[in-house]
Amino acid sequence: MRKTLVIAVREYQAAVKTKAFLISLILMPVLFGGSILIRMLMRDRVDTRDKRVAVVDPSGQVFEAIAAAAAQRNEAEIPEDANRWQRDAGIYKVVEGARKQVRPRYLFEEVKPDGRPIEEIGFELSERVRNKELFAYVLIGRGVIEGARSPEGIVAYHSNSPTYDEIEDWLARPLAVRLRTLRAQQAGIDPAVVESVTAPAAVANLGLVSKDAEGRVKPAEATNILANIFMPMGLMMLMFMMIMIGAQPLLQSVIEEKMQRIAEVLLGSVTPFELMLGKLLGMVGVSLTMATLYLCGGYYVVHRAGYGSFFPSELMWWFVVFQSLAVLMYGAIFIAVGAAVTDLKEAQSLVTPVMLVVVAPMFVWMNIVREPSSTLAIVASLFPPATPMLMLMRQAVPPGVPAWQPALGIALVVLTTLVCVLLAGRIFRVGILMQGKGAKVGEMFRWALRG
Repeated sequence: MRKTLVIAVREYQAAVKTKAFLISLILMPVLFGGSILIRMLMRDRVDTRDKRVAVVDPSGQVFEAIAAAAAQRNEAEIPEDANRWQRDAGIYKVVEGARKQVRPRYLFEEVKPDGRPIEEIGFELSERVRNKELFAYVLIGRGVIEGARSPEGIVAYHSNSPTYDEIEDWLARPLAVRLRTLRAQQAGIDPAVVESVTAPAAVANLGLVSKDAEGRVKPAEATNILANIFMPMGLMMLMFMMIMIGAQPLLQSVIEEKMQRIAEVLLGSVTPFELMLGKLLGMVGVSLTMATLYLCGGYYVVHRAGYGSFFPSELMWWFVVFQSLAVLMYGAIFIAVGAAVTDLKEAQSLVTPVMLVVVAPMFVWMNIVREPSSTLAIVASLFPPATPMLMLMRQAVPPGVPAWQPALGIALVVLTTLVCVLLAGRIFRVGILMQGKGAKVGEMFRWALRG
């Protein structure tokens, strides 16, 4: 055991004292928060050029409502105050500045049919779109007001920019309001009555009513959907990165020692199992060091931002337990693969199935977060290779999980980890000294089962 600890300490120190470790430590927050930061920085860096849209309205009763709604949007919604900081008596204060445009304006122009075929008008407007005179054009069917169930009862939006759907989405609201008013008038009903009858009810997403320590009833608080989704997702991504940082480098380390004949020297003093276990424990220490720094920093930031209820302190301890077991489990597999091959090219084909198992929880994480108590969530989180990520996600989503489920999950992961370490030790013992030819999958299974 002493030799195993010596190897573990050496592997740990060799990893944390390198520049690569410091770079990884700095880059990890960039990978996690980079997309959010870039989105914030690029928020005002959008294309603010006017979007001109032609509207063909045979009825002559819809265009004015669309143009009026667009004018209101251009005036009230798209500008923002361009404030700046100014120093006054040693104190920086926010000074209101001019309003600046942060989104494009929608400019609608009416095109009269004048008795021409709709196909001819469509081709003419399409040419204007191709020549960049227009961004898009809209054909309002002749039977839209009557609600005809035919091609003439639809509103057709034409553009050669199919991925830009903001105008199409915005257009639906003023169209619906105007058509509802016109249809009510045709039916002899007061449009105000129709609007009040069809007005949707606001639905608030709240938690449960509870009592405080003195027995007084506390009203339910509003639920933060984004926090409830992104908190477990962040924990899952952090664990995935820790597994990659803690387990995958073992593959390259074993292959390098094998190719450079360093393993032969080491095995003169320690047994293969002691060498493998020492490497595993060392990388578990590396991953725990990084995870501790990130968890403490994240815990502080989340609580300072007022979202502490979404990241309870007990989650940190569960994360440490599950991550340690995950690194041991997957690290043993990577070590076994490294011992059975002779170079990195051979290792890639054997590592691919392992990587698919590692990333498998990411395929179902949204289903797990939305329904953490479903049968799928329970079964998937008790599948040992996926338990560390999925069980932690379920614990991060209110109302949590029964205590027996994470306990059973840990037991299954511990059992799986012991099996993986045992089988990997047998493969490592046979394959570490093999040179010239990598082992086939069948040979690896035979080594694992027979020793």
